[in-house]
Amino acid sequence: MAELPSDRESLLRNEYHSQTARISWHDLQTYYAHGSVVAVSAGLDLVEVAVQLGMDNTTQFQQWIAAGDVAPVRDEQALAWYEKNQELWAVVAPPWVLVQMRD
Repeated sequence: MAELPSDRESLLRNEYHSQTARISWHDLQTYYAHGSVVAVSAGLDLVEVAVQLGMDNTTQFQQWIAAGDVAPVRDEQALAWYEKNQELWAVVAPPWVLVQMRD
């Protein structure tokens, strides 16, 4: 029996919520080198972004990208985070690692 979209969404939300954790930027270097790290603005809910990625919600992602709320980590940002060994919130939403700085 096929999952209903809301069931899948709930499962993803629970899964991503349980997997969200703080991590130092140094621990993400390999993923960054592979181009797999995506920055999520502090104004968005990190888990919700992961859920929408898992749901393949292209329309929502296009809006977030156009607004600059979701984007690959820029080299300048990566260097600043590296120098501070910045701690970030992260969740793995294969094949991406979503990261977010929060105050």
